[in-house]
Amino acid sequence: MSDQADNRAPYAQIAAHYAELIASGALEPGSLLPSIKALSQEWSVSTATAEKALRKLRNEGLVRGIHGIGTEVLDRPAPMSSGSQRQDRGRRTGSSWGSGERSDSHQASVVPAPADVAQALDIKLGADVIRRSRVYRDRHGIVAHSTSWIPARFGQLIPQLSRSERLTGGTSLELIAGATGRPVTHRIDTASARLLRSEDAELLELDPANPPSQPVVVMTAKFVDSEGSVVEYGVDLGGPGRTWRTESEVTR
Repeated sequence: MSDQADNRAPYAQIAAHYAELIASGALEPGSLLPSIKALSQEWSVSTATAEKALRKLRNEGLVRGIHGIGTEVLDRPAPMSSGSQRQDRGRRTGSSWGSGERSDSHQASVVPAPADVAQALDIKLGADVIRRSRVYRDRHGIVAHSTSWIPARFGQLIPQLSRSERLTGGTSLELIAGATGRPVTHRIDTASARLLRSEDAELLELDPANPPSQPVVVMTAKFVDSEGSVVEYGVDLGGPGRTWRTESEVTR
């Protein structure tokens, strides 16, 4: 049973616990989850709450119900997260990783701003910009290649932004807000899909000569501080076959 202390409803906590077990591989495809009665007893909740937790897992595509047998774990790659979702997760948990994920290949350097980055950050074409990149993986392979573009002036305030290592002491946005005293107040997200390019294949560690035929998801996020300045532009390139999912409450 999960010992995580949070404000989520009991059914959401149960669902999150099993989602983590599935994503990490602790529950393999074909495994059966406990029955509604067993869940209600284990978690000290009503059978209605246990049933709602299983329904949430089904809605997320992680399991399926088999009549007369039970709830079976499916073998499907988890959806990717947008830069904004990762920042939200980082503020809540201290880590941008999703369930069952890890990150590696952390790289950072100061480079001339490409045209799309210069436009997003409202800086001159070719001006110095910090490029931070990393690869998120799970047991199915690459979830996404993520790149953060940050104006070079912040590297003078926060030297570790330019180092090829995981950040310590907070996310890049938290570090920038702490150094400037200007928190991020809003963000602008986009989502699109495109056929894989040769440069995409390299980032996703695929053979450029034989790329997958399905489109890949591309997510961008611009983060704007209290003075109206864009302090970071993130680009997340999904691995082949990855989708993007978001969830929100619908109020009446």
